[in-house]
Amino acid sequence: MEVFAQPAILYPLGFILGLLVGSFLNVVIFRLPRRMEQDLKDACEELAGNEVDYRPNKWFGLAWLMYPPSSCMSCGHKIRAWENIPVVSWLLQKGRCAACGVRLSVQYPVVELLSALFSLVVVWHFGFTWQALAALVLTWALLAMSVIDIRLQILPDVLILPLIWLGLLLNLDGMFTDIQSAIYGAVAGYLSLWFLFHLFLLITGKEGMGYGDFKLFALFGAWLGWQFLPQILLVSAVVGAISGLGMILFLGRDKSIPIPFGPYLAAAGWIAMIWGEDINRSYLQLAGLQ
Repeated sequence: MEVFAQPAILYPLGFILGLLVGSFLNVVIFRLPRRMEQDLKDACEELAGNEVDYRPNKWFGLAWLMYPPSSCMSCGHKIRAWENIPVVSWLLQKGRCAACGVRLSVQYPVVELLSALFSLVVVWHFGFTWQALAALVLTWALLAMSVIDIRLQILPDVLILPLIWLGLLLNLDGMFTDIQSAIYGAVAGYLSLWFLFHLFLLITGKEGMGYGDFKLFALFGAWLGWQFLPQILLVSAVVGAISGLGMILFLGRDKSIPIPFGPYLAAAGWIAMIWGEDINRSYLQLAGLQ
């Protein structure tokens, strides 16, 4: 196994693995919201006293990830293996369906490349360790959640909640922080944004963020500890404000349209996971506290 720890093998392996997982993340990004919508419709039918067909072949467990096979959303053409090579197939087909020629979303190669680049950074930072494996899982989930939030302004519980518990379990042995800091972090992460949400609602009469943001902040508390929460909140708020103002001023975005906070929170949390200690140390040195 030591051969995989060599940079010449580890880094290309991390990049290629990221590409492959990125292709899978595109499936999650498109299908998970549809699954959630179907679950909501089924729940409404049950409440109305109607019989619900749960379509076990399509919806049982994680079968929705596999069924139906990937196809063009315009003409229904089944995507063949050589048409599903991450990034390469999209480029060779010039971003179009091989059957009907309709334009394919640029999201496909972008997600695949981002997954590959982020995965490369993770293995570069953590090396060939269990920490790297855990950080990769979190990285991929954050990427999927961010794109879903950008598209639909929702952060799925089915992704966030298991990761909160996973973070606490990993920190039982202190993988990223001690368990006490992780527990305090999860609680403080959720309650701090919950308090800000209700304070903003009381003052303005408007909802400033969604409950998914509370859970995502709690996730970072569970993984990294309460010590990194101020950094994550500050970075995400500043970048989100600058980005939102830029879109309004330069892209003509309607200021009444809400901007999802989840992607900024996810990016700040991921940065804290990789470089958070260096950022905190630099801040303390600038403030003369160290």
